[in-house]
Amino acid sequence: MPPRPRRIAVLADSDTRWKWGASVARRLAPAHALDAVFVVGRSTPTERQLEEIGIVPDTRRELRAADLVDDQQLADADVVVFALSGGTVLALTHSLGLAWEGRAVRPITVTGYVGVVYEKMVDGLMTRAGSDLVLANSAYDAARFGAAFESIGVDPRSVVECALPFLDGDPYQPSTDRPFTLTFAIQPSVPKGKAARLKLLERAARHARLHPDRQVLIKLRSLPGEHTTHVEADPYQLLVEELAEPAPPNLELVYGNMGEVLDRTDLLVTVSSTAALESMHRGIPTAILTDFGVREAHGNHYFIHSGCLASWDDLDAGALPRPRPEWTAAQGLGKTDPYAAARARIAALRAAGPLPPLRPYYTPGRAGIYLGGLLERHGLDERGRPLPVPLESGDPGRVRTAVRRVARRGAASLYKVGYQRVAPALRKWGAA
Repeated sequence: MPPRPRRIAVLADSDTRWKWGASVARRLAPAHALDAVFVVGRSTPTERQLEEIGIVPDTRRELRAADLVDDQQLADADVVVFALSGGTVLALTHSLGLAWEGRAVRPITVTGYVGVVYEKMVDGLMTRAGSDLVLANSAYDAARFGAAFESIGVDPRSVVECALPFLDGDPYQPSTDRPFTLTFAIQPSVPKGKAARLKLLERAARHARLHPDRQVLIKLRSLPGEHTTHVEADPYQLLVEELAEPAPPNLELVYGNMGEVLDRTDLLVTVSSTAALESMHRGIPTAILTDFGVREAHGNHYFIHSGCLASWDDLDAGALPRPRPEWTAAQGLGKTDPYAAARARIAALRAAGPLPPLRPYYTPGRAGIYLGGLLERHGLDERGRPLPVPLESGDPGRVRTAVRRVARRGAASLYKVGYQRVAPALRKWGAA
């Protein structure tokens, strides 16, 4: 009887985390079948978002976190990648650890961070403790994570240095076949507030007016009404209508895969998006904006030693920042095979025999109040079992009808916004 094919499952709760988790899966186990499990929540990705990312799984499902505990297909996977928020990773590590206890074979679990770790490092790390592999995106992060784990009695060998999995693409080559192109990579929540976001858009439009020979792209993340990992309260698609002067013809709103947009970019501009690392990896001039200050709240403090801090005034004057080589090396940029150590760790765990039970650092005895709240939020009890789902009316049909009514109302509102405001703006400014 032929051996069953190996499978790697990715649990994801947003478009950004799916991009990270699926990319990690392809790096860790390129020959494995890829199973996508979208954990239902506020930011479950839409079809358009998934199509933009461009990684097509072999199987795809949507489940609640509580449904995963008894899911046999997940339990039979060879590797499970937790591309989830830290609280969800903790709730599932606790619950799946109890559900899988006593199995002769259980999946190897992998987790990590979607982008740079510039805030709440301890919060995120403690909730990920207990996974078989905790991926660190740089030597700097690996040292920090390993030291923290060792101090609290968690095996530091679970921390494995790698790099962001979507650092790829061809090296930058200037081209005379197209206009010089500046791409502004927006972020859903940085900066916050309509006034600040409108000012950034005004500066991008001003740059386009000052340099009519340049193409200025505003790289969008989502349609108004779509959710990402972070909430976008004031989408640039709508703010473009509020510019003090009409947008110049060389200012363009664009969607699409970031790698494809970078293929035609000569200068990447952002406040602190992970797109900056993708750009630097390819050798594209990259500017980290300082117009709102260099602040932990904005995340641009992470780039303080990069040599790429710049203002819109600097860019208007022709600045083309490039990162310092010693800084990029410390961030894991430029490696030829950054996932070799992680693959070796997985192979070693498989060869060592039965895996020990999954045990997160936070247990009912150590942090019962915190853990209990997270479990309840995910529909689980302290024993890792699904909580009963209350139906106030006792009539599932009435509940389904109410859900459909609310969904239709939301869909109609989103259509109205898209038809009356977004679509004309996109057509006007030539969005792709």
